[in-house]
This record gives sequence, C-alpha cells and structure tokens, in this order.
Amino acid sequence: MNQQNNRQFQPQAGGPPGNAPRPFFGFGGRGGPHGRDGSRRREPRPMRREEFKDKVIDLRRVTRVVAGGKRFRFRVTVVIGDEKGRVGVGVAKGLDVITAIGKAKEDAKKNIIAVRLKGSTISHDVEAKYSAAKVRIKPASEGSGLRAGGSVRVVLSLAGVKDATAKCLGRTPNKLTNALATVEALKQLKA
Repeated sequence: MNQQNNRQFQPQAGGPPGNAPRPFFGFGGRGGPHGRDGSRRREPRPMRREEFKDKVIDLRRVTRVVAGGKRFRFRVTVVIGDEKGRVGVGVAKGLDVITAIGKAKEDAKKNIIAVRLKGSTISHDVEAKYSAAKVRIKPASEGSGLRAGGSVRVVLSLAGVKDATAKCLGRTPNKLTNALATVEALKQLKA
C-alpha cells in the first residue's frame, strides 16, 4: 500500500516531465508569477529609507462643542530632523493618533530650517522668544554633551547639535511653544 502511494509521485522513466509533481508556490493555485485570477503578483517594493528622524513631543486630545455634543480630535506636535543641520516642527489634528502624526510630519517637512553648525556645537550664544516661551542656547566644548531638557533637547539633537547648553527662561511648560522658541533661536545663528 505504501509503495503504491510513493509510486504516484515519482516521475516515470522516459516519460514527459509533466508527470513530475509540480512545486508549490504559495496560495496562488498555480506555479509561476501569476495568481489564481491570471493577474501578475506584485513584487515587494524595496524599503525606502526615510531621510528624517522624527519624535512626537506632544499629544493632546482637544474638544470642539457642536450642536449634538462634543467632537474629540487629537493634536500632535512632531519634530523632524536629519541630525546634519536640518530641523522642523509640525502641528496637526486628526480623528485618530496615527492620522494626526502623519499630517504633523508633513507639516514639519514644510517648516524645515537649515542650522549653521560649527562642528558638533553652535557658533555663538543665541536667545529667542516665542509667545510665552523664552530659550537661551550656548555653545559648549566638544565632548561635553547636550545639556538641555524637554522639547529643547529634542529639537537640538534632531538638528545635529551634540555639544551645547540650553535653558528655558520662560515659565511656560508648553512643549510646542518651547520647541518653536528653540527653532527661532536656531534661525539667529550666523556662520
């Protein structure tokens, strides 16, 4: 009985190659590049490497009051940068977090600025104010590291500043305004 079952799957000597068992190529139903319906299968696309790194620094649920009640949305603040002197901050709202993050990344790409770096630090002291936020950034010697906190640290690290000291002089804890004040300060850098 076992020999009969094995004989079914062995190609016959001298016979056409069509008698050989067909190889299995997945769930398409037929071997080859075509699927069951005759359409060509999609080749997997090579992964496109993003040139910018991104970091979500603020995520809030915001409410709008309408006639039928309240409408909830999400507001996301994203910082993007290539760590080589380009950085941008974007803000967007969406019905869910994923949509809001995608829209905020697109907004950040529209607001990218080029930062003039001097090695791994900045060339001189800068100070800027945006709304209630006030930020001061000072250069530091190589190897001292990035001494900053909160959203200021995120903006500086994604801009490519590795050695600097920063301080928030304003009293606001708002991450968005602190990030935008940092961007304003970086705009003041001269070569």
